[in-house]
Amino acid sequence: MNHGYDFPRQIQFANQEEKQEFSKFPTKTGRRSLSRSISQSSTDSYSSAASYTDSSDDETSPREKTQVNSKGSSDFCVKNIKQAEFGRREIEIAEQDMSALISLRKRAQGEKPLAGAKVVGCTHITAQTAVLIETLVALGAQCRWTACNIYSTQNEVAAALAESGVSVFAWKGESEDDFWWCIDRCVNMEGWQANMILDDGGDLTHWVYKKYPSVFKKVRGIVEESVTGVHRLYQLSKAGKLCVPAMNVNDSVTKQKFDNLYCCRESILDGLKRTTDVMFGGKQVVVCGYGEVGKGCCSALKALGAIVCVTEIDPICALQACMDGFRVVKLNEVVRQMDMVITCTGNKNVVTREHLDRMKNGCIVCNMGHSNTEIDVASLRTPELTWERVRSQVDHVIWPDGKRVILLAEGRLLNLSCSTVPSFVLSITATTQALALIELYNAPEGRYKQDVYLLPKKMDEYVASLHLPNFDAHLTELSDEQAKYMGLNKNGPFKPNYYRY
Repeated sequence: MNHGYDFPRQIQFANQEEKQEFSKFPTKTGRRSLSRSISQSSTDSYSSAASYTDSSDDETSPREKTQVNSKGSSDFCVKNIKQAEFGRREIEIAEQDMSALISLRKRAQGEKPLAGAKVVGCTHITAQTAVLIETLVALGAQCRWTACNIYSTQNEVAAALAESGVSVFAWKGESEDDFWWCIDRCVNMEGWQANMILDDGGDLTHWVYKKYPSVFKKVRGIVEESVTGVHRLYQLSKAGKLCVPAMNVNDSVTKQKFDNLYCCRESILDGLKRTTDVMFGGKQVVVCGYGEVGKGCCSALKALGAIVCVTEIDPICALQACMDGFRVVKLNEVVRQMDMVITCTGNKNVVTREHLDRMKNGCIVCNMGHSNTEIDVASLRTPELTWERVRSQVDHVIWPDGKRVILLAEGRLLNLSCSTVPSFVLSITATTQALALIELYNAPEGRYKQDVYLLPKKMDEYVASLHLPNFDAHLTELSDEQAKYMGLNKNGPFKPNYYRY
């Protein structure tokens, strides 16, 4: 094993034809009626722009179907295995902008650094994550996969993965029960026991820890990429209950700066435009949280002429917001005037029913954090409020006086529920995840104890270097004299671990 990483609004129809087109959507579990009781499930199946095919004409739950791929395997559960060919084309398109993963695949394929690894994964299932999954398989891993979000799965991509032999359990529009059933099917397989976990949000790790403690104790490592999941790992560690080493990918530079900052800077606008067609110029917007995600959102909204203010608990982040030209406020001070409220804190109950009651008519409310706990959506499920589904992932919540609040993706992650994310930026995170798995799986005994670790700086730099050829970028090399003067190795790492980029 080479540890230098040299490898590796109610709808107004213009005419009868449009009305008929809208009516093609199913009227049972596939779509709620436009005006409905709050007590109904919040997890009905809807198509969004994130998935280009729509199979909602088939109302049968995938759990009730028996499907077989071309190899005769039925160890999967997807919406429609017949969509595999279209999903394969989606994956091939994503590969074109994920050259670093393909490069890693080629460099390490002969060495098979993940031979013997049995990886159970819970991430968004999109064309981009499919490239990661197939890279892990190419490096020798056996993979079983499920979705970390009930709305973000691209059905055609899940079908393509199932066709290729990956045991995938996911479809767009899962119910809450489906979500946990899929996780359990991934973990609970006779004759197969996971020895690595790749998680996004911590739900899979939590499930294995609670339901399969014997499996959890034998896992060689956990790789987690979200704020929420990392927080849960640190809680386990602090309580002395984390009995395996875990890698915190979320706080790696390549994840924080590129996925959280640069990606969200683009996808916030994409998600809002696709769902609401809103004009940003002159709009009053409050962004809750000024971490990397909040910074990206604020930057994009400000650039398009929105008047942006920020809420923060951290004085350092608050000062950064001030220096970047944003007013730092308390939400209850400004909520009446806001046209949009965007959460990106990773916390819970950031937007409460009290805030929602005070919002003005037409206010758009959405979440850019991983967890669906930031907006207290449960508080809106009361008899006096009426919900209207006006388009995919867009609900109007109507108060008795006629006021409407526009809620996007029912408080779940906006960009992956309502739009797409650039393949290139996901390549950076996915390459980091792959290297973290390789590092944990191949680490000699004793290198990592039962704790949460940040990625080695050298690994971050290697991930970045794999992506520079996309821009025809040429790094300057230190001379021996310069390297000696700075006290650095000519090949890196170039910054100390405490350096803040």
